[in-house]
Amino acid sequence: MHDSLMEALWQTGHISGSNAAYVEDVYESFLKDPNSVPEQWREYFEKLPTVNGGTGADVRHSEIIEYFELLGRNRARPMVAPGEGAANIAHERKQVEVVQLVNAYRLSGHQKAQLDPLKLRDVRTPHDLSLDFHGLNTADLDSVFQTGDLSFGYNEASLKDIIADLDKTYCHTIGAEVMHITNYEERRWLLQRLESSRSCPDFGEKTKLNLLRRLTAAEGLERHLDSKYPGTKRFGLEGAESLIPLLDTLINRCGGYGAKEMVIGMAHRGRLNTLVNVLGKNPVELFEEFEGKKLVDTSGDVKYHQGFSSNVMTPGGEMHLALAFNPSHLEIVAPVVEGSVRARQDRRDDVRGNKVVPLVIHGDAAFAGQGVVMETFQMSQTRAYKTGGTIHLVVNNQVGFTTNRKEDSRSTDYATDVAKMIEAPIFHVNGDDPEAVAYLANLAADYRNEFGKDVVVDLVCYRRRGHNETDEPSATQPVMYKAIRAQKTTRTLYAEQLVNESVLSAEEAQSMSDDYRAALDRGDHVARGLVSEPDRSLFVDWSPYIGHDWQTPYDSTYPIKELQDLAEQINNIPDGVQVQRQVSKIYEDRRKMAGGALPINWGMAETLAYATLLKQDYGVRLTGQDVGRGTFSHRHAVVHNQKDGECYIPLQNVKEDQPVFDIFDSFLSEEAVLAFEYGYATTKPGGLVIWEAQFGDFANGAQVVIDQFITSGEHKWQRLCGLTMLLPHGYEGQGPEHSSARLERFMQLCAEHNIQVCIPTTPAQVYHMIRRQAIRLMRRPLVVMSPKWILRHKLATSSLEELAEGTFQSVIGDDKVSGEDAKRVILCSGKVYYHLYEAREELEQNDVALIRIEQLYPFPEEDLRVALKQYAHLCDVVWCQEEPMNQGAWYASQHRMRRVVERVNEDAYLRYVGRQSSSAPAAGYMSTHLDELNKFVNAALDTSV
Repeated sequence: MHDSLMEALWQTGHISGSNAAYVEDVYESFLKDPNSVPEQWREYFEKLPTVNGGTGADVRHSEIIEYFELLGRNRARPMVAPGEGAANIAHERKQVEVVQLVNAYRLSGHQKAQLDPLKLRDVRTPHDLSLDFHGLNTADLDSVFQTGDLSFGYNEASLKDIIADLDKTYCHTIGAEVMHITNYEERRWLLQRLESSRSCPDFGEKTKLNLLRRLTAAEGLERHLDSKYPGTKRFGLEGAESLIPLLDTLINRCGGYGAKEMVIGMAHRGRLNTLVNVLGKNPVELFEEFEGKKLVDTSGDVKYHQGFSSNVMTPGGEMHLALAFNPSHLEIVAPVVEGSVRARQDRRDDVRGNKVVPLVIHGDAAFAGQGVVMETFQMSQTRAYKTGGTIHLVVNNQVGFTTNRKEDSRSTDYATDVAKMIEAPIFHVNGDDPEAVAYLANLAADYRNEFGKDVVVDLVCYRRRGHNETDEPSATQPVMYKAIRAQKTTRTLYAEQLVNESVLSAEEAQSMSDDYRAALDRGDHVARGLVSEPDRSLFVDWSPYIGHDWQTPYDSTYPIKELQDLAEQINNIPDGVQVQRQVSKIYEDRRKMAGGALPINWGMAETLAYATLLKQDYGVRLTGQDVGRGTFSHRHAVVHNQKDGECYIPLQNVKEDQPVFDIFDSFLSEEAVLAFEYGYATTKPGGLVIWEAQFGDFANGAQVVIDQFITSGEHKWQRLCGLTMLLPHGYEGQGPEHSSARLERFMQLCAEHNIQVCIPTTPAQVYHMIRRQAIRLMRRPLVVMSPKWILRHKLATSSLEELAEGTFQSVIGDDKVSGEDAKRVILCSGKVYYHLYEAREELEQNDVALIRIEQLYPFPEEDLRVALKQYAHLCDVVWCQEEPMNQGAWYASQHRMRRVVERVNEDAYLRYVGRQSSSAPAAGYMSTHLDELNKFVNAALDTSV
């Protein structure tokens, strides 16, 4: 409740423990109907201080109720009128000041908490935690006050005892930030959990010994690697060893709730330790990698980027753990993990997200600094991307590479402040207090299970070495590393604590360390609870898709009668769904197309591709910023009822028990959304996963996903992926930013048959291309330079027969210009074909053949050779593109085209016709665009040159 509101009430004497219920009733009546309460009360409430500049009725009701509940209810005593005073006001006012102090601890206690193991953090008691700030003094310490809504297990206590408990709860080695959460139930739940235990776990000896064993393992592996491979880069966990017991505790807690899978994303630091001590990678395999053993026949990746999976036993049964592969772009793995988790949840029909849990481990500097973290938080509660809450662990080394001054590393108090945007609870914890770490691990798992939302644990620690083991960190952090050199390890400190508590002897603690070292030397698995014969039903089965290549046969035909029936079915809208006028016309035309009265256009062909796949039991997932309607209004796969706004999706009604057809308009992100869909596609072998950019150039914002995952993931990590990217592309005078999907960048990334790059120009082509991507057992990404202008072009149509009986053509020859008549052959791709064709028709020219290359990679050399064969006598062969010379396909593909041209005619020479090189993708003025277009089209068709 607003402090000034309570102050006003206390000053006039209208609230006390004896009459709070009456005020509450009057106030509730006022909120419902101001005229229902006596005028004197109405005027009083209307004059009360307000929240955020609103009216009296805008005061936050739930917080007022908190205060009423705190003061207790006693309806037996009559309520005095405003201005008449009340008994015992002085003590009641002190009571409220105590309540204000309690809430100050809840709000600001974390600022006083002892979070830094190195004790370098400047810890000051916030002014609002002082007695005088609230009008209290030392004379009040022995006075007894009601504890109200404090979950301390007693109803009243001296102020001194209340403060002691508040310090223990909020200012010891745990700093909790929960008061920014506006949801009352969540906030009360968290406060109750923290206060009832004083944020101080009461673990038994067995749990304490297990924590020590896990710390021993974490430290033991690092020491072993340091002695065996000194000076070798490994991004060790030294200084943050509590991460291992934290992960162990989380896994067991989530498993106890019935989770069957956990997908983990993390960057470099501590990854090797996690692989060995948590996921159960055999130490011998790790040692072999240090000694240079080659794991795969491709390029591979460094040790601290590698993924891994295993099964472990938890209190709730067997759980599959999957550590995602991760490139050096530290935070980009977060949305990839979310996509993988969502695919697994969809496979299990796990709507609430209890069966599959996402866990993302961050570094503090990256968490604060990289925007994809914000994007990932933003997607966390949306329909398309929610996963039932993610557990975020921040390994807070208090330094980013060499940047450790707060004013240089971020603009926020904490690295974790970005999580407040979704009101996630944030728990800071001193990494040298393993029991507090384990306590928060359990609390985080419990909160996720209870509310299905993200939660953050900030493990405040340090790195004992530099950014990596080859660094000398004291050069840039002399004060920090002087403290680190004097700091005992977390394991040493905890072992001493347990010896002092008589949990074990010093000799037993040393024996624990020796036993772990001996297990490493023997090459034993050292992870806890590792299952030797895992339940394979927990795995994603990729076996049907392994070993297939571009020659793998497929059949994209579909019986024409069934195709017509299906076309009719998906274009009939049920009674009661009022369709918007323009959309109604689209569906009316599609019904005519189904009957053969109109040729098939792009939107109809694409929709039929999805419908036939669904009919054949291939699931489809389609996301992007405008995919329901389509950015250029060609799709309208989602029909919005004009009466009530409800959605009807014809493709979700293809047949009974059909596979899922998910179509979601995404939030305005490219990087996180594309990374999510990549993660989804790498975890869902069958069906079709598509991301469509609003404009193709928007993919620029996701370049790291394209570079480090989509185009190279198979080569580096053996990760198959059938993701399809639809990137609208075409020069239409809309300026430089709405023209180019940067085809040249994808072409530069093409190698070793890693991706497919296609530019279909007819509805039949897009139909067969989409069906091929789902039906063919080979799983590699498909990049489509998708059309805008030709979506409705009168020439860009196909027949039902071409859909039913055809197949995707990598090259489309020219059936209008014979070899005898031709003087020139123009090779082209995409929309420019229609410009050339229309200009040729207008000129009534029949001596220039137009050959379309519809798949630029893998380059269809043999198909192009066949198309060129009838023009073998010609030496004049031109490549024409609408992109500038330094962009598009020319530089990346000319050697491939030239090789085929010379195979057909060794005297032929391939030359370029198109726009000149440009630093921008396209002109910003329509007049310039048209002038450039006319010039290069005329040049291409001018056989006199």
